[in-house]
Amino acid sequence: MAIRVENNVFYLETAHTLYQMKADNFGVLQHLWYGPKTDCCMDYLLDYPDVGFSGNIYEAGDQRAYSLNTMPLEYAAGGVGDFRVPAVCVTHEDGSRALDLRFREYHIKNEKYNIPGLPAVYADASEAETLEILLKDTASQVEVILKYGVLSETDVITRSVVIRNQGDTPILINRVHSLCLDIPYGDWEWVHFHGRHTMERQAERAPLIHGIQESSSTRGTSSHQQNPAVLLCEKGCTETSGFCIGAALMYSGGFQTQIERDQLDQVRVVMGVNPDTFAWTLSAGRCFYAPEVILSCSDHGMGELSHHFHNLIRNHVCRGKYKLSKRPVLINNWEATYFDFDEEKIESIAKQASELGIDMMVLDDGWFGKRDSDTSGLGDWFVNETKLQGGLNRLVERINRMGMKFGLWFEPEMISEDSELYRKHAGWAIRIPGRNPTRSRSQLVLDMSNPEVVEYLYQAMSKVLSENHVEYVKWDMNRSICDWYTPTLPNSRQAELPHRYILGLYSLLERLTHDFPDVLFEGCSGGGGRFDAGMLYYCPQIWCSDDTDAHERSFIQYGTSFFYPISAVGSHVSAVPNHQTGRTTSMRTRGTVAMAGSFGYELDLNTLDRQEKEEVAGQVTRYKEYQSLIYNGLYYRLSNPYEENLSVWSFVSKDQAEVLVQGIVFRASSNSLRPRIRLAGLAADDSYMVPGEERVYTGRALMSGGILLPDIKGDDVSIEFTLKKAGYSEGSPKF
Repeated sequence: MAIRVENNVFYLETAHTLYQMKADNFGVLQHLWYGPKTDCCMDYLLDYPDVGFSGNIYEAGDQRAYSLNTMPLEYAAGGVGDFRVPAVCVTHEDGSRALDLRFREYHIKNEKYNIPGLPAVYADASEAETLEILLKDTASQVEVILKYGVLSETDVITRSVVIRNQGDTPILINRVHSLCLDIPYGDWEWVHFHGRHTMERQAERAPLIHGIQESSSTRGTSSHQQNPAVLLCEKGCTETSGFCIGAALMYSGGFQTQIERDQLDQVRVVMGVNPDTFAWTLSAGRCFYAPEVILSCSDHGMGELSHHFHNLIRNHVCRGKYKLSKRPVLINNWEATYFDFDEEKIESIAKQASELGIDMMVLDDGWFGKRDSDTSGLGDWFVNETKLQGGLNRLVERINRMGMKFGLWFEPEMISEDSELYRKHAGWAIRIPGRNPTRSRSQLVLDMSNPEVVEYLYQAMSKVLSENHVEYVKWDMNRSICDWYTPTLPNSRQAELPHRYILGLYSLLERLTHDFPDVLFEGCSGGGGRFDAGMLYYCPQIWCSDDTDAHERSFIQYGTSFFYPISAVGSHVSAVPNHQTGRTTSMRTRGTVAMAGSFGYELDLNTLDRQEKEEVAGQVTRYKEYQSLIYNGLYYRLSNPYEENLSVWSFVSKDQAEVLVQGIVFRASSNSLRPRIRLAGLAADDSYMVPGEERVYTGRALMSGGILLPDIKGDDVSIEFTLKKAGYSEGSPKF
């Protein structure tokens, strides 16, 4: 069994890791260990002195060394003598805010728990077990249920929390984090993923300072600026060696990750819904369900940790027809036409695309309502027959006759003031009475906490999807949210709106993905502004960034790869000069970078010359050849683009027989040695060959000594080659 209990010590074991905690004599649930298996109870490490100004629980009497302020706790509450960042805070009816949680009971279940209304990791009963630990406040009827899902073979543990009010009066939840992890020893650094629109998930690694460091969003989305995922690494940890811990929140709204290094150099990590945009009135007899955190660790470096998350997200987060299957190569008209298109223009792009082997035509913004710019039309999800005079169905049929699938862009959560929907239902937009609303991209936000809004969107979207052969939906969301207010809640409960918004969004996504199982849904929020595990539960791929420049995309995709699988990364070849940066890179380079994801194009193919069109056709062919390896192989980061003059990655088949190496060298340098990279994940004792070359390399040589890259001429030059085991044949199994 993955979960066992001995003398009030809880052992959660995966294939290679141990998570351990203990209910002590006072009922305090102490955290003991998270790391490699030890075959031992780790409570011998808890040897604390009497630390000045660290108070003691009443029951401890004269045991001045026993303090909640110093010991590692499994789930820390505020107001009772632990002055570090808390995981949970509540306000009782009498105004007090103390919560003294003590162990009461536990249950083990031979299944993975789920969470009402929220996305969660799923698994068969043979793949996962659940531990539930009940903690109860010593002076009130507040209970906290800690939930742990143990997926042994994936080396992943999930965490979630339920707050239950068993009293007769309401309580106010001020703060509830899903993860609380105390780490008593170690010299730690953290990696977070910051950014901005068109430059998301920039990896930043820094030593932990004494005090609190934070990664968070109050924008109503997980945001471009920070991502709800974090790494803790022991100093010296690399891609292939050293110990590291990763945590990712399955939530698409405002979040908070806080890491505190305390007076004893201990580290506490808390992660969950951002308390700056959250409070929840919990009535008597009701429960609040917090979102889930995915947790994993590795003592073989960050590369192995990434594999844990890639495997878990692909197999136990993504769902539906496309979670593991090949995806169509698509072309999107946005950067080719923006709002200026008609049937003829879209059909001409599709015709050229079909001749080059592209599988799907996606019609982006501007097909609906009165939509000739970003100032009108959002919310009116019916066809603009001024542009599409034959209606959407005729256009879809014509594109289908070309042998192509058809996809469509929606921005369901938004509303334009110049729209029929706003004129009928202005009260459906989020805005504070008596204040002018904040516009962004000339649009307001629909109140997704309102069931009428969710029902309208379901009916409008399902009508379009039912009446037309649409096989792909790009779900966009193009602004941050403020002006939080809804007439559906009393004034005293307005702080609940940001979370209720996300619950409404998830309910709509759940209905649509269930009722249209053959549609591939792709998430988007101005590109990568909502790239999180919560959205991947509904959308198996997400548009990685609105920045399609190959040079910058190599940095964006590098940061994305630490937690999110390559199959989830929407990535396209676009026109040059690039529309975001003005940079010009070769078609080959653009194709190489875009292939490290769910591949497509974002340009007017009719503007290309004959040689470029031939190159596009070749890229499509190669991608379809490599797609199984790209999706199912193990992904390795072979360089750090922030520190080196190149960004190189590889995909290795699980039998280690086939390797695809891709990358980009940023700048040429005269009179210098050829670049060298060390490969990873090969069979050390086997031999490898580059197809078409006679030279044979051992796997050990390629991983230790590396391989020389071609002599580079020019800037932003692409690298792409394959290696195969000596004796490998195309008919050999790969996975």
